[in-house]
Amino acid sequence: MTIWIAIAATAVGCYLVKLAGLLVPAHTLERPVVQRLAALLPVALLAALTAQQTFSDNSSLVLDARAAGLAAAAVALILRAPFLIVVGAAVAVTAGVRALGG
Repeated sequence: MTIWIAIAATAVGCYLVKLAGLLVPAHTLERPVVQRLAALLPVALLAALTAQQTFSDNSSLVLDARAAGLAAAAVALILRAPFLIVVGAAVAVTAGVRALGG
């Protein structure tokens, strides 16, 4: 039963956040600072999630095949490769390092 309470609370919370966003006056959203923050916040959150998933194992810092795959993806991005090539390079390098025992 507690899982359903958590689901209901999450649904209500999501609705209230959406409602709060709709109630913000338009002139507030047109400010340059708000627009810049709205553009940069998703990138920062995705980078934080990627770093947390790549370099942590429960509560410890690790450097393993995932870090090598992320480095390969970064190199592919620097070389302006298409998205599928970036993902493919990350997968191939990660698999290769794991196959070699890393």
